[in-house]
Amino acid sequence: MRHVTVWLWATVLLSGCGAQEPESSSTETATEADAQPAETSAKQQPAAKAAVEEPREFDTKLTDVPEPLLDADQLTDGWIQLFDGKTLFGWQANSDANWSVRDGVIHADSGPKGLIVTSVPFADYELLCDFRLAEGGNSGIFLRTPVTPKDPAMDCYELNICDTHKAFQTGSLVARKTGPEGVTVEGEWHTFHVSLVGTKMNVKLDGTSVLDFNDAGDSPLVSGRIGLQMNGGEIEFRNVFVRPLGGKPLFNGSDLDGWRVVPGGKSRFSVAEGAIHAEDGAGFLETESTWGNFVLQAEARSNGEELNSGIFFRAVAGTADHPSDGYELQIHNGTKPSGALEPSNAGTGAIFRRTTARFVASRDGEWTALTLIASGPRMAVWVNGLQVTDWVDTRPDHLNPRRGRRLEAGHISLQGHDPTTDLDFRAIRATALP
Repeated sequence: MRHVTVWLWATVLLSGCGAQEPESSSTETATEADAQPAETSAKQQPAAKAAVEEPREFDTKLTDVPEPLLDADQLTDGWIQLFDGKTLFGWQANSDANWSVRDGVIHADSGPKGLIVTSVPFADYELLCDFRLAEGGNSGIFLRTPVTPKDPAMDCYELNICDTHKAFQTGSLVARKTGPEGVTVEGEWHTFHVSLVGTKMNVKLDGTSVLDFNDAGDSPLVSGRIGLQMNGGEIEFRNVFVRPLGGKPLFNGSDLDGWRVVPGGKSRFSVAEGAIHAEDGAGFLETESTWGNFVLQAEARSNGEELNSGIFFRAVAGTADHPSDGYELQIHNGTKPSGALEPSNAGTGAIFRRTTARFVASRDGEWTALTLIASGPRMAVWVNGLQVTDWVDTRPDHLNPRRGRRLEAGHISLQGHDPTTDLDFRAIRATALP
């Protein structure tokens, strides 16, 4: 995390088909791949609840690739950037406040008070965030919040940034617990470091603990968005990083316990040097467990130029005839001659056949950290800490994600794409979102 104050250093992961390949990424024709398995043809999921909020989106067009701020060790630990330093991609606003990016920082100083919130929720995590509040300003960082919170004592945790608040000054949780007296932050850059695990929260300001809180109420919050507030006056934010916590290992590093090879494939899957090695193809290795709403982190490495693979999720159990009926997180590091802003084959981090990655943030021959959050119909992906995908499936519901939107749990699978397949996967872990 470059540009973060020095004390932070002491404290301180998925994807692929060929350009014109059939949707299945195997040897089936596109028509065969999209045909629904007979056992699910008569079943449809109930319609998802209609959205009750329509947060404002931002213009997020890029002219160059954002700067990665995380080193290899931090990526392996699971840290990701919530702010790319150039746009408000991955954020939504619940008011018409004048949120913008100025000189590499998030800025607001006028308009209706309100929040920008992450487009996906988080449950347990560490959060690092730099902020600068102008004199007399009022702001805050909202944790486990809905898009538009109504009562900070009930539906969110509001970490206040306001030296002049009469009851809950900077470092307090509004309507829940006061922080230490005499904390002042106006006019200078400061850093909050939040740890939120289960019902317990610890907050440090510039490395000093200012708040310990345990939500012992009848309805403690278990997950929600992360929000930044403009409540009056000028506020700026930068270096916004989060590390999801609580991941369950899906791969033990020594054998393929918990996985099964989908019948009928040609790929060979083995364990070497603490990683799952995939070669030849087509074929799939899928988890025995199923996952619906979750955070998935992993590292992948393509051991050749512009190799093609993917990580499938919410997939129907694979068979010889239908090995890969799931959403696909693409792995392909190729670019067009114009450069990294134009992936040649959807790009690593894309949801293949559904959306293209904003840019290619990974390289062949190097370990790539991947983070996928699947929350209802929305899917967000980070590659080497940078968010490249934020997509909502608006299709009618269907048990087969190739045919429509699947919201229910499914398997996670690793793809061997073709005879050139030569990839490794490691540090695979997932956390269910409540």
